[in-house]
Amino acid sequence: MFLSGMNTGMVSNYDHTRLGVWVLDGDSWHRNLLKYVVNENTFPHTTVLLTVSMTQPWIMMESLENWTAILKENLDRLNLDPEFLEEQKRKSLKRFQEYTEPGDVVDSITSLKKGTGLEQDTIDLPLDENVLTHNLGVDVVVVVTKTDYMSTLERDYDYKDEHFDFIQQTLRRFCLQYGAALVYISVKEDKNCDLLYKYLVHRIYGFPFKTPALVVEKDAVFIPSGWDNNNKISILYENITSFNPESRYSDVIVKPVIRKPIQREMEVTTEDDQTFLVKQQALLSQQVPTSGRPQEPPIRSPAGVQKTSERRLSGSSTGQGSPKMLDGAKVAAGSEGVLQSFFNSLLNRKTGPGMGPSVSPRTSDKSVVRNDDDAEELYCMTRTKMSLAPTQPDHKDSSSTPNSTETGSSSGSQ
Repeated sequence: MFLSGMNTGMVSNYDHTRLGVWVLDGDSWHRNLLKYVVNENTFPHTTVLLTVSMTQPWIMMESLENWTAILKENLDRLNLDPEFLEEQKRKSLKRFQEYTEPGDVVDSITSLKKGTGLEQDTIDLPLDENVLTHNLGVDVVVVVTKTDYMSTLERDYDYKDEHFDFIQQTLRRFCLQYGAALVYISVKEDKNCDLLYKYLVHRIYGFPFKTPALVVEKDAVFIPSGWDNNNKISILYENITSFNPESRYSDVIVKPVIRKPIQREMEVTTEDDQTFLVKQQALLSQQVPTSGRPQEPPIRSPAGVQKTSERRLSGSSTGQGSPKMLDGAKVAAGSEGVLQSFFNSLLNRKTGPGMGPSVSPRTSDKSVVRNDDDAEELYCMTRTKMSLAPTQPDHKDSSSTPNSTETGSSSGSQ
């Protein structure tokens, strides 16, 4: 809704007219600001513009009725002098009745009378039914914006010419009740924008205006105040066949159902910090090995080590001391970690720099048993487990173990 008030200091130059404009931004919550714009001083020089958009024709009448109710409520709160208000209403009625088409013979006669001060000699024609039934005493202009959207309504929502005719006849009947003018404009296609400006200057300052009513193009309609009547509106009824022209506006122009669903982007929601950390902890726990000791490479798997140790122990059966060493190995097998560390050290020693190739499972048992140092290291490890070693029948005492071990080693080397 726009309110335009003329400054008290009028300027006669057409090119330098000054005009104050107040915009309520389509929010009814701003109604309390009207009292600062429309008052007893600005009332005679005020023109009200009620704007609606063709992008949503199903809410046009609801919007117009809402804003006219707000305007009347504000005017009633002004507590204007009854005589002053009545005088303004008579002027509005007179402007409506004295309208003549530009270029008409009556127009030239009226101009002569105005120049000679004989304005009161004109005859006022009676008003039709439902015309100026809501005389507010101010000029009202209804502006329909974005009329270029009509092609979209035809293409996407199956609007026909009779729908647009029904909208037009409803708007025109509404304008008759308030004595308002009706203008269709499109800034995108530059239709009637300049015409609206010239008409406002004509109504506010009284400058000449030579544009007649325009009703041929459905998206560039112009109905000046005082030109329209019920007979002219009834011409549109000939094209309305699918429904009754007297039907309720909301029953004919309904909000269409959107055919193509709007594809909205998925909403991204943030996760709680604690929940995120719990999930990360679960992932990390799945990657941690169940055993506490590190995993060995495939070439040093425990299975291969076990097989090599058995062949070493079986190769000592040719010597006299091999049973004793085998018994010691069985005692030491009670501690799996000790044996595994022992055999891993043997493998590392075999593959170290300056050493020959590592002993494969196919290496002869004799070449394994010849390594006296390894036997001694095994003996030292078994000594640490003295509490677990049983007493063998062929042993005299624990002190004979070194001699028997050495004997077994030497016999195996023969």
